[in-house]
Amino acid sequence: MSDEKGQPGPAPWDVLTAEFLAAAADPCSLPAPAMAEIAFAGRSNVGKSSMLNAMMQRRGLVRTSSTPGQTRSVNLFRAVTRNGLDLHLVDLPGYGFAKRSKAEKRQWGPLIEAYIVGRPTLRAVVVLVDARRGVEEDDLQLLEFCAAPRKGNAPLTTIVVATKLDLLPKAKRKPTLATIARAAGTRVVGFSAETSEGRAEVWTAIDRLVRGPG
Repeated sequence: MSDEKGQPGPAPWDVLTAEFLAAAADPCSLPAPAMAEIAFAGRSNVGKSSMLNAMMQRRGLVRTSSTPGQTRSVNLFRAVTRNGLDLHLVDLPGYGFAKRSKAEKRQWGPLIEAYIVGRPTLRAVVVLVDARRGVEEDDLQLLEFCAAPRKGNAPLTTIVVATKLDLLPKAKRKPTLATIARAAGTRVVGFSAETSEGRAEVWTAIDRLVRGPG
């Protein structure tokens, strides 16, 4: 949508409010569930922080680092879009980073699992994979874990997103996404934090999960 001068006008997925709410290093420290939550998970170098900043249209709200694996807690953010969607986006600790100690990995694993299994307001997990690397064993394990029944809570949906799409030649993007979709067993959204490609598609999928088909 553009104005009379050809400039981009307001869009439904413009984020009017974006704020950090809380960080929890253990499940008991999480704030009480208050509204729908969408969690973002992936390997430590997959570009999760950059994607969250792009989703919320904020340059430094979610801290990015040149050293992968810096997210060591469950971090909650509130986002309100122009079309009235009001929810929490949740940044989960990255997994699969070899330079972290075994003790840290043992701590983060139960934290992620406890959040996914026990959070009643969790509607979906956005599983990020690097478009250049494809689906790896850790990603498949997470997808299988999310697909397992959650006692007392509604079934959990996953949205698979292939990040860093802009780093692939254009001719390779479509076949790469098809390969990732076959490996993941579900459709995949290509995403670029640099160009915002895929952003509206991810927001549309989230909106349907939170508010139902429009």
